[in-house]
Amino acid sequence: MSTDPTSGVKEKLQAELDQLETELRIHLPKEIKRAREFGDLRENSEYQTALQRQTMVKARIRELRQRISEVSSIDLSRVPRDKAAYGSKLVLYDAQRDEEVTYQLVTPEESDPAAGLISTVSPIGRSLMGKEEGDEVVVTTPAGSRTFEIRRLATLHDAQN
Repeated sequence: MSTDPTSGVKEKLQAELDQLETELRIHLPKEIKRAREFGDLRENSEYQTALQRQTMVKARIRELRQRISEVSSIDLSRVPRDKAAYGSKLVLYDAQRDEEVTYQLVTPEESDPAAGLISTVSPIGRSLMGKEEGDEVVVTTPAGSRTFEIRRLATLHDAQN
């Protein structure tokens, strides 16, 4: 295995985490201090807004730390070699529309449906997980159900060889 395909996700999450921690440690304390100088804290909207932002930032920092931990714990050696999973590229055939579509299964942070990057936790991603080349898959989305045949499957391992 050459490079870790999750490294870009970790970098993106870490960058957001670093930015929020800077806001929490440096910018928000200054805003709160400045807002306190306006007087009565019960009717001080700047103070209340800064406190609400501080609470939101702390919650997002917790989420980001959890997500970084989850992404870091992905054991790429356990990703199946013959079934759709994280990193797989699939060519699907839709007989109703007589068209092929190509998707790659990615983390939610990498998701870009217009570019064919489908999150493993989206309705389409969940329907494809664990499937093999030749399988027929019914995907149910808010727009309705579609049936696909998996024409080609390249797993994460195929892409790295």
